[in-house]
Amino acid sequence: MSADMPDVTRRKDGRPVHHWRRDVVELAALFTAVAVADAAANLVGHGPEGPELLLVSAVALVATAGFHTWWARRHTHAPPGTGDTDTGARASATEDRAATGAAPSTDGVAPSADGSTLWRMRTTVRDAPGSLAALCTALAHERVDILSLQTHPLADGTVDEFLLRAPAAPPAAEITRVISAAGGSSTWIERADAHDLVDAPTRILSLATRTALDAAELPLALRQLLGRCTIRSLPARQGQSVDESVPAEGAWEGTVLRLRAPEGGVITVERPHLPFTPTEFARARALVELDARLGPRVPRGEDVLTLAEGNDITVSRADTADLDAAKAMHERCSPRTLGMRYHGPVGDADRYLNHLLSPRFGRTLAARTASGRVVGLGHLLWDGDETEIALLVEDEWQRRGVGRELLARLVAMAVEAGCDNVYAVTQSSNTGMVAAMRGLALPLDFQIEEGTLVITARLDATPVRSHLPYDSHQ
Repeated sequence: MSADMPDVTRRKDGRPVHHWRRDVVELAALFTAVAVADAAANLVGHGPEGPELLLVSAVALVATAGFHTWWARRHTHAPPGTGDTDTGARASATEDRAATGAAPSTDGVAPSADGSTLWRMRTTVRDAPGSLAALCTALAHERVDILSLQTHPLADGTVDEFLLRAPAAPPAAEITRVISAAGGSSTWIERADAHDLVDAPTRILSLATRTALDAAELPLALRQLLGRCTIRSLPARQGQSVDESVPAEGAWEGTVLRLRAPEGGVITVERPHLPFTPTEFARARALVELDARLGPRVPRGEDVLTLAEGNDITVSRADTADLDAAKAMHERCSPRTLGMRYHGPVGDADRYLNHLLSPRFGRTLAARTASGRVVGLGHLLWDGDETEIALLVEDEWQRRGVGRELLARLVAMAVEAGCDNVYAVTQSSNTGMVAAMRGLALPLDFQIEEGTLVITARLDATPVRSHLPYDSHQ
């Protein structure tokens, strides 16, 4: 065995294999140490010079310990770069990600089936001839293919947005180091997927079409246009038709966009860590202006359902035009039903309806009888970057499957909108809502706080096609 070979070898499963020779040597050393200790004890206790010998031994022990400490401090501090290479590499990668804004979760991911990896990258370069060419040359040297390129002009430079295909899965920090050496700064990089292969003009036209068909699509279209961001719609202040705090052309500052909503409120878009560019601001403003020019609109159509008892109901999209019918349903509901739905004073229930029925804040489905009376409402609400589901079925029509039908269709809408999960806020005593959520056959998470129950359903990644005629894609 060579001198640099460790004494303990390992099997294929990584567990150490101990050798019997080493065990014998360690056992012999143990018996020897015990014999020496016994002899020293007899000499100190029975010898004529026992106390003097004990004192000399103590002094020798202290001197040995001091020498060992001095020697260790002098020889164990290796110069930079020669110490623990694993720890040094991790620290360097972490510092690089913090400096460049690279997403930390992108390192170490498995490549696709063909061995390549897709990346979305942004970097800022000087507005000078040859700056872009230097970046392209550096990427070509690393065998990274540029699939698409968008430029976002700035006052003092240009933000270049790349869609890259790398032959393997290199760490994000490695790519940012290459870009930095080629003149790029403020680099942001994250993993991409097949959806990013669609060119920007086609994607923008598709989002405009979805917005034109359904006013409820505007928040989702903005989210897909601008990437991972949080979108909030705030109504105008009471007594004002238009929120004057935001100019008519909108406002843009760093990572926050503020645009006037068509109904007079404000749409706030916030994206942490990645500032918006003038190009993105112009695109978002154009999408909102398109929505404003088209005015209120909801896809019309209905689906006729036959309940188990034989009654027919229709399910269709609803909006603020159904406000009076929704208030009439409130009047037929018991205080207990309204209390479990709105979690507050029953007298305030009507105040929420204008917000809930507005397509700016989500989508609403209404269940109607053959005579046109609304007996159930289901809401899919955009809550920042999350999605809430809420149901209300009047007492006479409960336990007939109306809520289950509404819930299933709302979840199908959430899947088509690209939502990762939906949550429902109810009371722990609302067994009907709990049973309906369990009936989805989806992974559920339950959280209870002071009698309030939050049920979160994790949606499957596989898209689900809705058969409803009021689907946003029809």
